[in-house]
Amino acid sequence: MSTGIKVLIAVFIVVAASVVAVFVYGGDQTISVNNIEKISTPTPKPLPEKLKNPPEIIKAVYATVWTASTDTQINRLIDLANKTEVNAIVIDIKDYSGKIFFETNSPLIKEIGSEEIIIKDLDALINKLHANNIYAIARITVFQDPLLAAKRPDLAVQSKSTGNTWKDNKGLAWMDPASMEVWNYIVTVAKEIDKHGFDELNFDYVRFPSDGKISDMVFPFYDATKYKSTVMKDFFQYLSDNLRKEGIKTSADLFGLATVNNDGLGIGQIIEDAALTFDAVCPMVYPSHYATGFIGLKNPGAYPYEVIKYSMEAAKKKFDALEVLKNSTTSPENIRNAKIAQMRPWLQDFDLGADYTADMIRLEKKAVLDAGFNEGWMLWDPRNVYTAGALDLQ
Repeated sequence: MSTGIKVLIAVFIVVAASVVAVFVYGGDQTISVNNIEKISTPTPKPLPEKLKNPPEIIKAVYATVWTASTDTQINRLIDLANKTEVNAIVIDIKDYSGKIFFETNSPLIKEIGSEEIIIKDLDALINKLHANNIYAIARITVFQDPLLAAKRPDLAVQSKSTGNTWKDNKGLAWMDPASMEVWNYIVTVAKEIDKHGFDELNFDYVRFPSDGKISDMVFPFYDATKYKSTVMKDFFQYLSDNLRKEGIKTSADLFGLATVNNDGLGIGQIIEDAALTFDAVCPMVYPSHYATGFIGLKNPGAYPYEVIKYSMEAAKKKFDALEVLKNSTTSPENIRNAKIAQMRPWLQDFDLGADYTADMIRLEKKAVLDAGFNEGWMLWDPRNVYTAGALDLQ
């Protein structure tokens, strides 16, 4: 090769490198050690902080993930909070499907494949709520989890008759509440959610299955010689040890009848066990969900004050008894050292059993107060459209 051709090739290489440098780095910059050192990974945005002055009395409304992820809809609830006594919003982050609605950094969650990113920017959502002084609560469905059951059928409730995964009346699968792997998964999910500034984690479906062919259920881990309430009590304590002791506020949703009954309701829910391990206990005292004949009422749904006051008075007796035990020198150390949970029931704002008017919802709130509790409530409407006039104005 002639010297002239070699020179031309060398010039071509230098020019090409310069063009690449300009294309990649912009301007008239050239690739050099100094320039490479200046190229750095953008500083990640800080994660949201929790609300600095959270309200002592929580008055919440429920929002589905679709409401939370749609600007017009979440702004409607924010406007409701800005105009009324509402100061908190409960948002589905892991619902009955088992899906987790934001992008996590958890290898375990990604292995399960439970992410469905509907909330594109969870941090922005929490910052918006906090900017409006709204307490943010993440709702986490626990043992009802069809997605996890499909991925890990060995951890799910099985069908005695078919040998396959058991399903309830809605066709949904459940995890065995005695599985330690499931417990670990739930704590992993909870900690991922907490990183994003939620002020509280609310655990729902913390129980054994109840709706379906119960006699057909087979549990791979639960020892049927034990009380179901013992399993749930241990799970409550596990959540407390791994979350509450790290400063993460927690609450638990229970059947409304847990306020009255003492037998675990066949699903393992004893309200006193929850009261010793969560920051708030949230019985679902929807009047429409009580059976015909409850306290002599043919249609309990039509008597919100009577049903809720009776339930809350029964709960008050149980909570008062816990306080006595807590102050007794002969009580176990875990009870003496426990902080008794707040009572914050779920109230009904949907038409079932009766057409729920503003007056009826106000009667629900009054019943809670008249029973001796003034620690808040949470209002449920599956459509997230709350009855005008039912809430006090600011």
